[in-house]
Amino acid sequence: MVAAFKERLQSLDPVFITFDSLQTLQLNLGNLCNMSCRHCHVNASPHGREIMGKEVMDKVIALLSRQSGIALDVTGGCPEMNPHFRYLMETTAGLSPRRIVRSNLTIMEEPEMAWLPEFYSKHGIVITASLPCYLEENIDRQRGQGVHAKSIAALKRLNEVGYGCRHELNLVYNPGEAFIPGSQKELEAAYKVELFERHGITFNHLYAITNAPIGRFREYLESKGALDHYLNLLATSFNPDAARNLMCRTLVSVDWKGFIYNCDFNQAVGLPITDPSGCILKIDDLEQTTKHGTELFLAQHCYCCTAGSGSSCTGATA
Repeated sequence: MVAAFKERLQSLDPVFITFDSLQTLQLNLGNLCNMSCRHCHVNASPHGREIMGKEVMDKVIALLSRQSGIALDVTGGCPEMNPHFRYLMETTAGLSPRRIVRSNLTIMEEPEMAWLPEFYSKHGIVITASLPCYLEENIDRQRGQGVHAKSIAALKRLNEVGYGCRHELNLVYNPGEAFIPGSQKELEAAYKVELFERHGITFNHLYAITNAPIGRFREYLESKGALDHYLNLLATSFNPDAARNLMCRTLVSVDWKGFIYNCDFNQAVGLPITDPSGCILKIDDLEQTTKHGTELFLAQHCYCCTAGSGSSCTGATA
C-alpha cells in the first residue's frame, strides 16, 4: 500500500508541508483550447466553457499593483483563446518582473492569431511552450495529426522575432506514456541538437515535467489498466531532494472563477485552499492566506512532483 504523500513529506521535515512565500501567481484562464491532448490534466478542448472574465483579472492586476516582485504565470487550456487575454497582458505590463505564457504553439498558426509572436516580443513575455518530443510521429500521436508541423512553424516565427536569444523561449517535455522523464540535462541537449539540425530552431531551456495521474491522462491510464502501476511507480521513485523544492511552497494557482489552489493539479481535481471552517478562498483572500508556515493542501497525485528528478512548472527540482 502506498503511504500517504503528506505523511511521507512530513516525516522528512514538517516545514515541507507548509507555504514559504508567494513568488509566483499562476492564472488558469480556463479550459478552452484549440486542441484536445491525450495527457491534458484539465481536459481542455474546443468545447471548453470555463473562461476567466475581466472581473477576476482586475483583482489580479490590483494585487500585482500592491505587491512587487511576484512572477505572473499564465496558463490554460490555451490562454491565448481567452477573449480578455490581450487585456490582461497589456494591463500587467510593468507590474511583474517576469511574465510567462504557457502556449501550445499551434495557436500561433491560426489565421486570427497571427499577431501573437510580435505581441509577445513587444511586451518581453517569456514563452514556455509544449513540445513533448522533437519527432513528428511522437508529437502527432500524443497531441493530434499535424501538430508537429504547426509547432515547428510557430517556433520558427518566434525565433524570427528574437525568441531563443533576445527573449526567453523554453520548451516543455512530458512523457507520452506511463513513465518518469529521464535526465532533463540530457533531454535538453538532445532537443537542442535535433531541433537545430532538422529545423534551424534555437531555444533557451527544456523543462521535463512528469504527467500527473489526473484528468484525461488518468482516464488514459485507466483504459490501459496501467493506473495502479503508474501510481506505484511515482511513489517508489520518491526523491527526498526533490521534496525540498516543491513548487507549491512558493506558488498559488487561481482558477477562472477566482478560487485559489496550491497548484494547477489541485485545481484540476477540485482541491482548493480553504479556511479553518472549510470555506473555499478566492483571490480576495490571497494576501492573508499566503503567509509563511500556512499548511499546504496535499494529495496522492503530488507524488508526481517528487518522483525521479522531481517535477515543477520549471521542470526538474533535484
